[in-house]
Amino acid sequence: MENTEVKRLNKYLSEVGYCSRREADKLIDQGRVTVNGEVPEMGTKVTQNDIIKVDGKPVTEPKEDHVYLAFNKPIGIVCTTSSKEKNNIVDYINYPKRIFPIGRLDKPSEGLILLTSDGDIVNKILRARNNHEKEYVVTVDKPINPDFIDKMGNGIPILDTVTRKCEVEKISTFDFRIVLTQGLNRQIRRMCEYLGYNVVKLKRIRIMNILLDIPVGKYRNLTEKELLIINQSTGQSSKTEEASLPTTPKKNAQKQFKSNRPKRTGKKRN
Repeated sequence: MENTEVKRLNKYLSEVGYCSRREADKLIDQGRVTVNGEVPEMGTKVTQNDIIKVDGKPVTEPKEDHVYLAFNKPIGIVCTTSSKEKNNIVDYINYPKRIFPIGRLDKPSEGLILLTSDGDIVNKILRARNNHEKEYVVTVDKPINPDFIDKMGNGIPILDTVTRKCEVEKISTFDFRIVLTQGLNRQIRRMCEYLGYNVVKLKRIRIMNILLDIPVGKYRNLTEKELLIINQSTGQSSKTEEASLPTTPKKNAQKQFKSNRPKRTGKKRN
């Protein structure tokens, strides 16, 4: 970052990998951040020349490359960085560098979640208008019928809104696959409950072009190809002033993205 570059304090904290912008806003609101010894107002702009501290400790730009991880979250682990939660995801992974999750996955759910030290990419991926796909396999407590599949796919009224139309497929008597492009609180569970079903098991198997391919409780680094496609497919919401990776036209990124989706055999188990 150039010394003369001016940016909002929350953006600075996310770009240097301290936390996401949302968490930075909370820290600022709580008075835990200082700029040159003063408690700043929300929206304060800073440069690299300013002395920025959180809880009295200086915040500096990282000297190493950012970390991008894919993690297979076990049931019972909570997607928070708070040390007050004994089962928090950061302590569970115990990575040697500050990281935080991109989005959430409910405590009783399992499967794929991404973690990073790059705070700004969190905002880039989570912006609802980008319509990023998240795919799940769900087990419910009653036999699935065509009416259930039809209603789940065409929108369910929950949380004072109607869920977006989505792709839903029955894969066995009690199991279905669903692809969401929004992230309402406990969305799938609430949708099922509205139709009189309870979720017995919920596993996320894909986020955008990233597939779940690691054992429960394990993590891996994202590949260069995976990162490239993420940056291309989210190109309309720039992560930083200068893209961290080369870009190509978005339609090419979409082709690469679709090629990474799991292939369906068309066979259904009864």
